[in-house]
Amino acid sequence: MKILLQSVEETEAFGARLFDILPEKTLVFLLGDLGAGKTSLVRGFMRKAGHKGAVKSPTYNIVEEYKIDQRLFFHFDLYRLVDPEELEWIGIDDYLQATSICFIEWPGNGEGYLGEADVVLSLDVVGDAREITVIKMQPALKNKIIL
Repeated sequence: MKILLQSVEETEAFGARLFDILPEKTLVFLLGDLGAGKTSLVRGFMRKAGHKGAVKSPTYNIVEEYKIDQRLFFHFDLYRLVDPEELEWIGIDDYLQATSICFIEWPGNGEGYLGEADVVLSLDVVGDAREITVIKMQPALKNKIIL
């Protein structure tokens, strides 16, 4: 399934839609080049969840943690990871075992330490727009994703 998003606002709206449909324990892999809209998608999700502050890419600190109304959300950016084993040092298992929604950008850099994703989305730049390809998602959720 491919969805064309014409603006940052539409990318954020897609993220907000994910908040409406994802179970409270979900591992989401976000694929795509720099500037493809991965953090914009997470920003839309977090705003819908009720986060009022900035949502930035956790490129330098690897993970941003959000706690909203007793729910946990984690946003990882593994772009700068040198060795997947670094994930063990930051306690990746604790994050992944928590009842939380984890978004992971650049999951290939953590191969062998992340487990299997529940949802895999690929974001691509197409002219001035973004195209999201739903690579993996439960069929029941795919039917609900349409904006």
